[in-house]
Amino acid sequence: MSTTKRLLNLERQRQVPAHFSWLDHRLVREHYIEKADACAWALYLFLVTVADANGLSYYGEASLSRRLQLDGPRLARAPGSH
Repeated sequence: MSTTKRLLNLERQRQVPAHFSWLDHRLVREHYIEKADACAWALYLFLVTVADANGLSYYGEASLSRRLQLDGPRLARAPGSH
């Protein structure tokens, strides 16, 4: 039995902005979300949000550290920060 969903208020329907990035569902399905701490996910979210069409970001470690409020050593320990 499937659940039928309906929008309660059309004015509150989510609009996808022109600049939008999708997160991979495998993060949850394959339990990756459970394998990293909140600082690592903050870094990941920031990087996928600012990435260009090729997945590249031009933020340096100093900018990332300042924006995410992570000191240099903590930022360096986050997976994918190198």
